[in-house]
Amino acid sequence: MISLRYIPLILKQLYRRPARSGLTLLGVATAMFLYYAVQAMHEGVQAATEANAEDTTLVVYRENRYCPFTSRLPEDYGRRIANLPGVESVIPMQIVVNNCRASLDVVTFRGVPPEDFQSGMMKDLSITEGSLSDWKRRGDGALVGNRLAERRGLKIGDRINLGGITVTVAAIITSPHPQDQNVAYTHLEFIQRSAGNADGVVTQFNVKIQDPGELDAVAASIDDLFREAQQPTTTWSEKAFTARAASDLVEIVGFARLVGWGALVAVFALVANAIILSVQERVKEHAVLQTLGFHNGLLAKLIVAEGVFVSLAGGVLGLAASAAVLSLGTYSFSVEGLSVNLEAGAVTVVAGLLTSCVIGVLAGLFPAWQASRQEIAACFRAV
Repeated sequence: MISLRYIPLILKQLYRRPARSGLTLLGVATAMFLYYAVQAMHEGVQAATEANAEDTTLVVYRENRYCPFTSRLPEDYGRRIANLPGVESVIPMQIVVNNCRASLDVVTFRGVPPEDFQSGMMKDLSITEGSLSDWKRRGDGALVGNRLAERRGLKIGDRINLGGITVTVAAIITSPHPQDQNVAYTHLEFIQRSAGNADGVVTQFNVKIQDPGELDAVAASIDDLFREAQQPTTTWSEKAFTARAASDLVEIVGFARLVGWGALVAVFALVANAIILSVQERVKEHAVLQTLGFHNGLLAKLIVAEGVFVSLAGGVLGLAASAAVLSLGTYSFSVEGLSVNLEAGAVTVVAGLLTSCVIGVLAGLFPAWQASRQEIAACFRAV
């Protein structure tokens, strides 16, 4: 460990070449900015797609269909699904999106029956502005997720237009589920009758089951029920449904993580090069310090500390900037009307800071070893 009284000396050495130190710091900050953004994408995909033992929601979709525009199921399927053993509730949904491809700014309308929504979905939601009664009273009312509202700057009374459908913000809702944070819930009949959508036809059914252990069995029984129907179905758990839709996004995130690790390797080389150049310039000064009583081990520690300081400072700058950008932007990837939030937790920040420290230590080891092995006389003779 380095005593605090040596910190001014370390800072003085870094200040001697402000341009080089500043560029090194910015290089580290850029890499850590990328690291945090990639980790936020990874964590968002995990949160949206990884199933757990408490999942009780199934999504019933038209077989061999993917984009909401192509999935069309008779609304009366809901009554037949509700009669199956193990089913607690069924909510029909008509989904309208302005883009089925992966995008950072997709508006998704979900038309649901107001009564079914209040009894089956409100327990997972909370209203921060407006009221549920205002939404139920207005035929064109919309319950808007908080992230969508922040991203679009929406407030109560504002109007949203999408593909010829115009709704009025009646309330803003929050939820722990990404899919509820980025959509606008409207009345099912209103969506069905707007922009040419047919009455009695929905995009999907969200089915709540009683026992999480029966998730696969109930899904199979639903698909068996409609196997010979004109519109056969395919049923997934909600997380599996999201994972299927976001498969391309998962591959993109996987590649982005490789790019992120490559950036960290480049930063290691950058910090190491900066320290090596700095040490080579200070050979005679190290001899003077040795003459004054600075032993080789202390010199090595001071050089490693320089690497840790510049790397950690860059890490703090990059992580803070990335966290601020993602927080203020409330970015979410949407694909086929499903959302993946870009947000990382405190664990990612701590991991980023530790990574910065490790890079600084590793980058400083070789020049520290070189400096600690030099003889005083040889240092004074160096040009």
